[in-house]
Amino acid sequence: MESEKLTRFQSLNSGIGVFNAKNKALLMPQLYRNATYLMAAAFRSFGINAKALDTYKGLDLGKAYTSGKECLPCLITTGDILHFMLCEKERLGSNFNAEGYIYLMPESDGPCRFGMYNKYQRIVLDSFPALRRMKIGYITSVNDYSLDGMIDPGKTTSMRKAAYLSILAGDLLDRLTFRIRPYERSPGMTDDLMEAAMHEMESVFETSGSKHNLRTEITHKLETIMRKAIEIIDPEIPRKPFVGIVGEIYLRAHDQANHDIVRTLERYGAEVVNTSFAEWVNYISYHRLREAKTDLALNTKQLRVRKMIGNIKKMITFKSNLLYEQFVQRRIYKKLMRFVDIATDHRVAGLEKILNREDVFSFDVGTEACLSIAGILSYARQGYNGVVNVYPFTCMPGSITSSIVKPLTHRLRIPYLDVPCDVSVQPGREAAVRTFMYQVNQHFERNREKA
Repeated sequence: MESEKLTRFQSLNSGIGVFNAKNKALLMPQLYRNATYLMAAAFRSFGINAKALDTYKGLDLGKAYTSGKECLPCLITTGDILHFMLCEKERLGSNFNAEGYIYLMPESDGPCRFGMYNKYQRIVLDSFPALRRMKIGYITSVNDYSLDGMIDPGKTTSMRKAAYLSILAGDLLDRLTFRIRPYERSPGMTDDLMEAAMHEMESVFETSGSKHNLRTEITHKLETIMRKAIEIIDPEIPRKPFVGIVGEIYLRAHDQANHDIVRTLERYGAEVVNTSFAEWVNYISYHRLREAKTDLALNTKQLRVRKMIGNIKKMITFKSNLLYEQFVQRRIYKKLMRFVDIATDHRVAGLEKILNREDVFSFDVGTEACLSIAGILSYARQGYNGVVNVYPFTCMPGSITSSIVKPLTHRLRIPYLDVPCDVSVQPGREAAVRTFMYQVNQHFERNREKA
């Protein structure tokens, strides 16, 4: 606690915040790979030099600058940004200027360590003299991930819409991959097609992201991709058992971090559906609307007029965001499902109804636990043959989900698998997956006979 060291923490105020990204390189950590690349392309159409970071290349750096008490996504993203910036410094030499970069690290409130990532990473970056002047930009769930301040005010709404459409398009590419890869005519055909499709969509977002007809253009492009994908499916391969994945938003979609759980399940005979990125975005809008309604009721009882007006403004904003998200999502899915029967998203309001009916958890608690628990129950009622919960080792929401759903899945007679992740390969993991898939196939055969 020496005085000269205390001044370092001033960077938590000056080095983290909402910064205008004009004329800066905006560095985005990979979440859902397709969605991250498409979102970066959408930002570029608004004049922001956005780049999706390579991931898992700086794992040793992540280990060196974390203590092991942080959850796994913190370790990975810390390593990713350090690896990129140190490589940039080496590449540019004396021309390197850390002020030319903004590292985008979102945050969430509530009982989750994710809310502290950007603060911790600020301290880590400050330990490198050459990186102290680099800014960490954040968007927060508190205001429904508003993009205000990142760009000129007149373009904020359009950029938010483009960002959401990029997330939706990324989800659809993922859903299409899950649908056709277990039935492809030759191994590798799906991956080749979807990699090319992602880059085609990236080009669409980069050239048309700021245009008013973006939704029409991406729908047409997705329809073309769907037609190509149908040709890959071998009609002779019978339908396989369904396995739904829930869990922590980063790890369930990060193939390297979760040791490629989707492909592993597919290898043992499953058709997998992973929870989408858009579901989390919908949930944040829904959760903030729900909170604003609660605050309005409280302030009305206490006749706090100024706060009541603020609550009403928030309700209008969050309700508008949610209605737009659900409308666009419903329209695009409906058009594309004419070509192939991809899985649709859960409606967040429906998930809350499930929890209220079962009386096992509450949306008042927050975190992805409420989505995971309700999602597992929804998968079971939809006739899925197994469910998987992917989460960081020691993660509180993931552990809560596991403790609550195990007796529920036993009662519902549906196979369940916990996949806690750290950087190590857990002994017996392959045996656990094989045992789970044996149970999944039994469930599939038993219910097919009933049908």
